[in-house]
Amino acid sequence: MGDPKLKTFAFINQKGGVGKTTLCVNLARALSLKGHKVLIIDFDPQANAGSGLGIRVDKERSVYQAIVEENCEPFIREPFPGLFLLPSSIDLVGLELELADLERREFVLRDLLEKSLFQNKPLLEAFDLVFIDSPPSLSLITVNILTASQGVVIPLQCEYYALEGLSLLVRTVRKIKEVFNPDLRLFGMVLMMYDPRNKLTLEVAEEAKKHFKWILFKTVIPRSVRVSEAQSFGKPILDYEANHKVSEAFRALAEEFLKRLESHRNFK
Repeated sequence: MGDPKLKTFAFINQKGGVGKTTLCVNLARALSLKGHKVLIIDFDPQANAGSGLGIRVDKERSVYQAIVEENCEPFIREPFPGLFLLPSSIDLVGLELELADLERREFVLRDLLEKSLFQNKPLLEAFDLVFIDSPPSLSLITVNILTASQGVVIPLQCEYYALEGLSLLVRTVRKIKEVFNPDLRLFGMVLMMYDPRNKLTLEVAEEAKKHFKWILFKTVIPRSVRVSEAQSFGKPILDYEANHKVSEAFRALAEEFLKRLESHRNFK
């Protein structure tokens, strides 16, 4: 499935409420339903990826504890077949301060992933894809995520002010590539909460095509209350209502994602 080295993706936007976790969880689920073994690492203290997959916050079984013990395997769950989760917890809130004085503070997550095993294999070889959900900020935690990733996927909400801050995010990604992680690349952008009846949605989509056509996915994710309903039941939309238009969109996005992964094995 393309370059085996291109498998770790950061889902990032410094604005909150743009559908970042929804994108991360449901794209991962769509890919797992296609037979790919996918690990989600929830590196957001709000722990929404876990709750959206029916996993309750447990401080003793979280990514923070994995960092403390320098081992991911005991804390990885499998909430749905082929879809694995390393959950978050509120303990991550204090991680910024704890990292501040470390010599390799930007590489803590990367070092953890590189030294961890899963089912007797190096963790990054045990999964086809690793998705990292990030907090809505550009912080030291975000720097760790970008340093540990090879591709960046950006959700873009079809709302007013949506494009504000994107240039800063792109500059941040390029700076991390320059200073810490030469393998990092902008891989994709997805229009979220898309409503073609809304004039503003169409305006945002046009602006996105104008400025980010080179990474914009053709598939858009429609706005629907069903997504929130699914999350409240601890399920991806694909398991909650498989034939819904949003489920169909995520299946289409998974196909497009895999094609891009194949065609961009040398993508920079």
